[in-house]
Amino acid sequence: MAGLILFLIGIGSGSAAGAQAPSDNDHTLQAMRDEMARAKTRLELKIPNIDQPVRPYFVQYRLLDLEVREVVAECGALLSSTQTRNRFMDVDARVGSYKLDSSNFVSDEGFRGFIGPTGQVGIDRDYDSLRQDLWIATDQAFKEAVETYSRKQAYLSSLARQSDIDDFAKAEPVQLIEPRETPDWTRRNWDQEARDTSATLRAFSEIHESRVTYYLVYATEYLLTSEGTEIRQNRHFAAIEAGMSTFAADGVPLNHFYATYATRPADLPGVETVRKGLNVTGSELMALRAAPPAQDYTGPVLFEARAAAPLLAQVLGPAVNGARPPISFSPVMEQMLGNLGGKSDWVGRLGARVLPASVSLVDDPGAKDFHGVALIGGYAVDNEGVRAQKVTLVDSGNLKNEMMSRRPGPDFNESNGHGRAAFLNDAKPTMSNLFFSSAETLPAADLKKKFLDSCRAEKLNYCLVVREMDNPVISLLHQEDFSELLASYGGGAGNGDRLPLVVYRVYPETGREEVIRGARVIGLNTRALRNLTGIGNDNFVYNYMQSQNNGFAGTALGAFGSAQVGLPASVVAPSLLFDELEVRGARGEAKRLPLLPPPPMSPAK
Repeated sequence: MAGLILFLIGIGSGSAAGAQAPSDNDHTLQAMRDEMARAKTRLELKIPNIDQPVRPYFVQYRLLDLEVREVVAECGALLSSTQTRNRFMDVDARVGSYKLDSSNFVSDEGFRGFIGPTGQVGIDRDYDSLRQDLWIATDQAFKEAVETYSRKQAYLSSLARQSDIDDFAKAEPVQLIEPRETPDWTRRNWDQEARDTSATLRAFSEIHESRVTYYLVYATEYLLTSEGTEIRQNRHFAAIEAGMSTFAADGVPLNHFYATYATRPADLPGVETVRKGLNVTGSELMALRAAPPAQDYTGPVLFEARAAAPLLAQVLGPAVNGARPPISFSPVMEQMLGNLGGKSDWVGRLGARVLPASVSLVDDPGAKDFHGVALIGGYAVDNEGVRAQKVTLVDSGNLKNEMMSRRPGPDFNESNGHGRAAFLNDAKPTMSNLFFSSAETLPAADLKKKFLDSCRAEKLNYCLVVREMDNPVISLLHQEDFSELLASYGGGAGNGDRLPLVVYRVYPETGREEVIRGARVIGLNTRALRNLTGIGNDNFVYNYMQSQNNGFAGTALGAFGSAQVGLPASVVAPSLLFDELEVRGARGEAKRLPLLPPPPMSPAK
């Protein structure tokens, strides 16, 4: 349950249509207002030998009222079906000033910033109970901030040169009070849908394990700050995610996944649509099972639109982050951020060419759809209470802007409404609905012809086409498998290691295609994007979850998220042709195959 709640916060789905008037007996905001007023006037700490008592210059209360349904099925059988309601709070108190405060400091005792004391509160919206909880949490947050601020000042005083970038940006107060929405679970039989869709995988007896999970979420989010921001807004989100695993004939484990997302449970696709998607996924996994392992390769690579969009989500996620990283007491932290791609290599390059001269990059939280396909990354106000803004990041290949939260950076010192976070995490500059477009495009058929011509010119026996990228958070069903993958992959993610899932060899002389397994792309980073050979006109909408796991958010691993630990986003992008990439062959560890053949399975109903 704790994991499921993480993905919720940052999703923006706007006002609830047809919601009831705000006479709803909800005393949450009033309790938050009254406790905030007391904190602003009476909260102080008297320190010996200091004339003036220490007071917080900024206090923020966040509260989430969550109602969640989770249904899990396998091969037509229901494994679990739960419905839960919880309320969680987070208090952030800052000591110092906007110029220098207690936030974003990695000391010798670890990270002590943005995240204040958190906890669970009563679900009945009781005024007195909530005030008591906020009182205790505010006290704890303030005392922690005073200690952290002292440690931070001591560390900064040891530096020969300190940064002149502020720690926190001022923002105009926002008032947004929406009528509270009541969850509606009755329109569809979710348990039966999970049974029916998961039964599709009975047709693939060689699948060793599978899970089909429905996540349905309604939430009310509250935000109150000492600056005057007051927000109560509704959030709703839904997902269907499926992971499946098998073994190749040589014992190498193989995995695949299916995922679809919607801003409301009612907007999830029906049973037949999901069954078709699962059937395609199962068929691809069986093809991979029979495929030869990939060999080392260097040459042209074509990413079809279905793969290009998730690739851009991985590569561009860290690059567009304009905030300053946390101040680190230890150089190990700096090294870790570099290895995971947590530091933007675009910062400090305003006006420079970072993408092909024909390319523009725009992030628009206000976009609802693209040519009729829904986008899931939109919101009206970010998780720091700043109104969302449409931002042109790259124009004609040149860097014009960056995504900013209230954490200033070297290039910009104000938020543009992109401070997003899931659950109680600290807000980071994060993409919402990202549009990658070019003024010079080719039809998909012409782009493939150009790709094959390039292959012939280099006199290669075959070249590679990538049709889908992996998301191991969904495709790997066990934590130990994911940990093993990170051990071999995580350190290279910041340098451009990528995980294609469905890859084909294409023989230029005959056009024959052959699926292969286990390929890994090396060195595909923003510098590789700068020299694209061709761009298609076949835009694809990729809805996905950005990971909010500690250590993942804001890094190259951030694109690997699920509905349990993610933040919704969308990328719209076409096919991309690279003139030369390095691809490593399969290096998986073989396992012992089952001694018995799979048992017969009844036909899917």
